[in-house]
Amino acid sequence: MFSTARYFIKTSIVFLIVGLLTGLHMTLATNVFKKGYGAELISAHTHVILVGSVIMMIMGVALWFFPRPEKTDTQYNPANILIAYWIMTIATSLRYIFQVTAAYSNIDWVWVMITVFSTFQIIAIIYFFYTMWGRIRASGGSVIREQKGEKF
Repeated sequence: MFSTARYFIKTSIVFLIVGLLTGLHMTLATNVFKKGYGAELISAHTHVILVGSVIMMIMGVALWFFPRPEKTDTQYNPANILIAYWIMTIATSLRYIFQVTAAYSNIDWVWVMITVFSTFQIIAIIYFFYTMWGRIRASGGSVIREQKGEKF
């Protein structure tokens, strides 16, 4: 496994841990301290797990497992994948931070920042899969088996 795939996978694990700890905080707030929490904390918790952990894990595994780019593939560029990684990591981290901030404060510009970093997450995901598009193809033995009529 090469380094960029490891970055995605290890970062997804960090986001999972952050999400789990946020969930623990929410459980303690409700069941032990009887205080509850707001919708923004639910959104931060859910988002850091689903986008930060699950989507980044999918991106890292896709990068690792998909066939190598063909020599004629001009769309795939490892530098672009690394750019997508950094945009995704920074945007997810800052969206989480601003959503937690919004859960405990009433600062107007925080909502704008949540929207900005949500947009950057979308851009990073689209950019990643745009760059990977040529690698999403059959290769090796599956091509031979499909040509023989095998269905799987």
